[in-house]
Amino acid sequence: MSRLNKEEQEILDAFDAGTFTRAPDAENQQGRHRQYAEAMFGKDARINIRLNSKDLRGLQKRALEEGIPYQTLIASILHKYLEGRLREEP
Repeated sequence: MSRLNKEEQEILDAFDAGTFTRAPDAENQQGRHRQYAEAMFGKDARINIRLNSKDLRGLQKRALEEGIPYQTLIASILHKYLEGRLREEP
């Protein structure tokens, strides 16, 4: 078995001791990730797009913060915009 770092060992110890608890917003996170998965597997078309490299790096950084692939983030933004759930601020 590989060696665990301190954080991983603490998680394993808490799980073994029965003190491991769910995150307070676990339901929201689970729902959000379910939507990401549904969007990812529901794709049936491919596009190519040219972006400013600064914008691409920004998208990649935001996707990393969200824990999702940047292509999924782009698809999600486009989908939200088309559904009317993403609007410019005045």
